[in-house]
Amino acid sequence: MAGLKADFGHYTHAIVRGIPASLAENALRTHAGEEVDLAEAQREEEAYVEVLRAKLGLEVVELPADESLPDCVFVEDAAVVCGDTALITRTGAESRRRETEEMKAALKDLNLNLVEMTDENATLDGGDVLFTGQEFFVGLSKRTNQRGAEILADVFKDYAVSTVPVLEGLHLKGFCSMGGPGLIVIGSSEPAQKALKIMQQMSDHRYDKLTVPDDAAANCVYMNLPNKGHVLLHCTPEQYPESAKVFEKLKDYMLIPVSNLEKVKVDGALTCCSVLINKKANV
Repeated sequence: MAGLKADFGHYTHAIVRGIPASLAENALRTHAGEEVDLAEAQREEEAYVEVLRAKLGLEVVELPADESLPDCVFVEDAAVVCGDTALITRTGAESRRRETEEMKAALKDLNLNLVEMTDENATLDGGDVLFTGQEFFVGLSKRTNQRGAEILADVFKDYAVSTVPVLEGLHLKGFCSMGGPGLIVIGSSEPAQKALKIMQQMSDHRYDKLTVPDDAAANCVYMNLPNKGHVLLHCTPEQYPESAKVFEKLKDYMLIPVSNLEKVKVDGALTCCSVLINKKANV
């Protein structure tokens, strides 16, 4: 187990997907709100992909947008990858289930061991799955149920899996994410802080926490890359000025603010837009 933590945050590949024009009108959203500027959303996505590819040197697999799947850019929900195993999920929103088809093909091309969630009583969105390098926390939310969490536990037997009720918001990672080995970034709202307490109580491990004022800003992407060290993709000062200041205190990190102004209108977060994979050589 000790060795598994040592490569926490190491990634070689990222799977992303284009934004269909249908996102603006038809993507699911938990509350009606502002209109999505499609061109701006597409620019944000291009900038995000550019960071992964050009700045961080990952091999990026770009899947085509599908107009019949307005939410397809949010690839994280379609698969949970840990080591060389990929669990193809059964998303909580029925309209999104076909998103797994392209994802499955891409993961197969990368020679990962695929397990498909076929139980019709199970639902699981990747946005509810927080892997800490030591264990999994699975949010029980509008989109993920107990049976989904049980199947995940069955697939990734090397790790403890604990469930956390998500009482507000869409997904567990809507208010928390990993900011490094043993560091949980958490929003400051009461539901977020309650969820953190539950995680701490259930775990045998001790985690440090980094609290940010805005729950949505707690969703960030941590990587530990050769020649780059600790990397964190996080909210921009334009979007969440107070939270951005908190990230700026992280010393010895390559901090990369990434704009997410448009996708957040349809519940999209930074982790949602990629599936990160650490592919060992010659696997």
